[in-house]
Amino acid sequence: MRLDNAGDVLLAGPAIRALAAGARQVVLLTGPNGGAAAQLLPGVDRVLEWRAPWIDHDPLPLTRPHVNKLLAFVDQAEPELAVIFTSFHQSSLPTALLLRLAGVPRIAAISEDYPGSLLDVRHIVDETVDVPEPERMLDLARAAGFALPPGDDGALAVRRPLPSVDQFTGPPGYVVVHPGASAPARMWPAELYAGAVRELALGGVRVVVTGDPDEQALTARVAGAYGTDLGGVTTFPELAAVLAGASAVVVGNTGPAHLAAAVGTPVVSLFSPVVPAARWAPYRVPVVLLGDQHAACRGSRARMCPVPGHPCLASVTAEEVVRTVLRLVEVAGPEAAGIEEGPAGMKEGVR
Repeated sequence: MRLDNAGDVLLAGPAIRALAAGARQVVLLTGPNGGAAAQLLPGVDRVLEWRAPWIDHDPLPLTRPHVNKLLAFVDQAEPELAVIFTSFHQSSLPTALLLRLAGVPRIAAISEDYPGSLLDVRHIVDETVDVPEPERMLDLARAAGFALPPGDDGALAVRRPLPSVDQFTGPPGYVVVHPGASAPARMWPAELYAGAVRELALGGVRVVVTGDPDEQALTARVAGAYGTDLGGVTTFPELAAVLAGASAVVVGNTGPAHLAAAVGTPVVSLFSPVVPAARWAPYRVPVVLLGDQHAACRGSRARMCPVPGHPCLASVTAEEVVRTVLRLVEVAGPEAAGIEEGPAGMKEGVR
């Protein structure tokens, strides 16, 4: 179970592959915003979607009919073991309670709070240490008795082959700009995205702008006359293919950043420090982190920027992003490994 968004589901991928290596079947229960990503994960045999009122940012009331839907899903799946993956700020116990009511015989989860009889495997971690989310979830899988198979390096991954997207992008070698995010506090200003697209295009770089159907006004503004606007055009597997064909991706802390990591594409990460980059930055790919990671919003988990002017990201210029893109494309590869501090709090390397 990973009951939140697409990026969270993708980050659970290595742990799910560990479960799949030792299980006859893996059924992944996720929220409605994570279903498309779940379908792309290696090791997943079946995907179910259910909106958890204690997880979803637009929660439904917790009613008996809504709970009964979850219980019916569990009855049909007949699991021998449930593994509840959560982030450090989420409780696994509401989910565990409902799974117990559904008769699941064995349940594993991370829980700082005393679980009583709700958990069979209570895994305790030191939440004062910022561990990358994929590693935190993989550690829970190990505690439940599952490990990655030999030869699996623990990086993010998606099912292959991906669909052809040449009709949208032309040949590989372009730069993708993804300006949207599920939380406004994590978005670089649209006018700065547009400026970066313009400067990249004028410098001879092909730019593809991606976004969800409800972000088409944003992607049109950012693409302008200089980029190829794919806002609302692609399916999730097609978006993965678009990102796979890119030389680099410019994106905030949102699902497509992790999708880019899952297809192995370098990322220029416009990262708002409302959550720790050590946990949530793109994993195991060349990445350059931009934005003031010591801003006043640090660690607030805010969805709307709590600081006037959005200084953590608005302080990053379009010119800085363009320079970073060109440098990342040039150095991506083994020589990009290692982390060094750059100007304006920039960090680069492979996570």
